[in-house]
Amino acid sequence: MKIEYLSHSCFRLDESLVIDPYKDGSVPGLSPLRTTAQKVICSHGHADHSGVECVNVVPGDAGFEIEEVPSFHDDKGGTLRGPNTIFVISKNGEKLVHLGDLGHFPNEEQLTKISGADYLLVPVGGYYTIDAEMAMRICEAAKPKCIIPMHYRTASSGYPEIATVDEFLKLAGEKGMADKIKIM
Repeated sequence: MKIEYLSHSCFRLDESLVIDPYKDGSVPGLSPLRTTAQKVICSHGHADHSGVECVNVVPGDAGFEIEEVPSFHDDKGGTLRGPNTIFVISKNGEKLVHLGDLGHFPNEEQLTKISGADYLLVPVGGYYTIDAEMAMRICEAAKPKCIIPMHYRTASSGYPEIATVDEFLKLAGEKGMADKIKIM
């Protein structure tokens, strides 16, 4: 599976599936998104995850099996920020999990569905999502082969209230998981 990071929480898989495209101007510092795919999926309706108009959808079958796992954007059952969808995506024997803007530790059923992924795309910036510590706890419980952090601030882009990836990388090193981390 070819994974292309388009920024923030947006990824393109095998040049045919886009996950969580951001709308123009929704994330400070990001260039407008313009890409092509056969299918677009969004974890929730916030502007930084639902810019379907930024993707030129072309005919064809992306060839992915996609399971939607309901979750919440906060740790109050969605009462603060609403629902979130975790995507469990499979193709050719590989499993990728995109956690969207997950805001809580997964329950037992959710954890079972996300466990053992080849790739776990996990938000780490906190404030609007889980923070670095909770993200690491989820990674430890889900035991993915590869961890790809997302939804964090960089030197040139991102919301000022969210953290950089640095705390998550520090925790990964302390937990002996640094070899599983892939920064894109």
